[in-house]
Amino acid sequence: MSTDILGVIAQIVLVIIVSYPLGKYIAKVYKGKRTCLDFMKPVEKFMYKLSGIDPEKEMNWKQFLRALLTINLFWFFWGMILLVSQGMLPLNPDGNLSQTVHQAFNTTVSFLVNCDLQHYSGENGLTYFTQLFVVMLFQFITAATGMAAMAGVMKALAAKTANTIGNFWKFLMLSCTRILLPLSLIVGFILILQGTPMEFQGKMKVKTLEGATQMISQGPAAAIIPIKQLGTNGGGFFGANSSHPLENPTYFTNMIECDSILLIPMALVFAFGFYLDKKKLGYSIFGVMLTAYLIGGIINVHEEAKGNPKIEALGVNQDKGAMEGKEVRIGSDATALWSVNTTVTSNGSVNGMHDSMMPFSGTVEMLNMQINSWFGGVGVGWMNYFTFIIIAVFMSGLMVGRTPEFLGKKVEAREMKIASIVALLHPFLILTGTAVAAYLLVHVPDFVVHEGGWLNNHGYHGLSEMLYEFTSSAANNGSGFEGLHDNSWFWNFSCGIVMILGRYIPIIGQVAIAGLLAKKKQIPESAGTLRTDTTTFGIMTFAVIFIVAALSFFPVHALSTIADALTL
Repeated sequence: MSTDILGVIAQIVLVIIVSYPLGKYIAKVYKGKRTCLDFMKPVEKFMYKLSGIDPEKEMNWKQFLRALLTINLFWFFWGMILLVSQGMLPLNPDGNLSQTVHQAFNTTVSFLVNCDLQHYSGENGLTYFTQLFVVMLFQFITAATGMAAMAGVMKALAAKTANTIGNFWKFLMLSCTRILLPLSLIVGFILILQGTPMEFQGKMKVKTLEGATQMISQGPAAAIIPIKQLGTNGGGFFGANSSHPLENPTYFTNMIECDSILLIPMALVFAFGFYLDKKKLGYSIFGVMLTAYLIGGIINVHEEAKGNPKIEALGVNQDKGAMEGKEVRIGSDATALWSVNTTVTSNGSVNGMHDSMMPFSGTVEMLNMQINSWFGGVGVGWMNYFTFIIIAVFMSGLMVGRTPEFLGKKVEAREMKIASIVALLHPFLILTGTAVAAYLLVHVPDFVVHEGGWLNNHGYHGLSEMLYEFTSSAANNGSGFEGLHDNSWFWNFSCGIVMILGRYIPIIGQVAIAGLLAKKKQIPESAGTLRTDTTTFGIMTFAVIFIVAALSFFPVHALSTIADALTL
């Protein structure tokens, strides 16, 4: 077995081992139990007092959502104002220009919804000021928002009968001070020791081996990269993201960053089991997600390791795998694993060019985002899976003639309708956006404002590029097939709208379902209770998710990634 494969296995084993105790710790944090970071309480109390917030005031699900949406609306205006005026603000030693209104709209929405889709080049499109006070700030807030929403859902599901689901502001604060900040500091120190820059000087002039002069961007990268990974944000400080040697200097940092992507999403599944004292149910959900993740990982590592048959036909040695668009210091196996980690969550960071990967690897990457339930973004990934649990419970109950119940609460028509809307919204946004873009490209060529068109590649792969962009936007992922010329008003506005709908409507629906279930009387378990913590129900949920994804996306994949693969 090659050392590269051993490195992949070691990464997977390590993140699973670490996520278990972290999940137990997160459950304690949200339940208000004593933890090792209780010394943060004075800081939290000061922030509550400064903001005029009573963290012990309970909220019903409507008040909870109102608080969540209000703070996000405020930060939208904050981001827009700073981005369109960044050229006049301090901490801009390289003299970077302000963003246009449509680019600022896309950037603000993207970082606000945990997508971090970048229609600009990292170190050249933002200043140090906006990297810190828009990007890094939003990466903490948006990750904490998803985690707070999940905490509210867990509290609602744990209640026997209740009209409230906790306090959004308290969950938001705890997510930042007790989970995201400490983990980010640990990862940040590791990156600094490995050579990632952490300063505010401008570009550095260096002599290359050929004797030419090159300007190397620097900046406070080590402060931003940890939360980019841990919060499943993914927006790169540098334009090349984690393939950049200063953002991801060594194989060791590659392992740390790659595991950071999955760490909290995995831990939150365990946290759900500990919070509700339903560990068997947590293990069951984790098992389904892990199985789907491993299947994707095996496919991608195999596809990238075997190389490209067209390059092989030229007599080129591909012992190291398909290396187009990959970094030699990282290798094809570690790049393939990253591509699965980043798309099975809503992270979107890359350490290689997804556009250059094998077609079936692209299929896996897109299916991970199109399903959007295998671990997913921090908090919201588990909540997406929760949507399918509701659907699976309802269908299973009908099939076996039992009243649909989840955790002792009846699942009725109202919950089922909300879950169905949330589940079908995702493919609707992706397929509608792709269809509109394809129509405009073919039938209204004058509409395409970029010189040379939108696509570097036409045909099957060109369709894949457009499909990937809307898939990434709807899943709040942020990665892309970079053959697409995406910095135009059409892509900035269309992707921005898809990102908004793909983020907030599911959260509203999932919190509403939890709030409605919380109000219902808890029914004691009996011989007739449909158990949801069994392998059988896990397989049923997996089947429901797979069927919805297959019916929605197989036709378009047949015209894009699958057709692309058959041409090799």
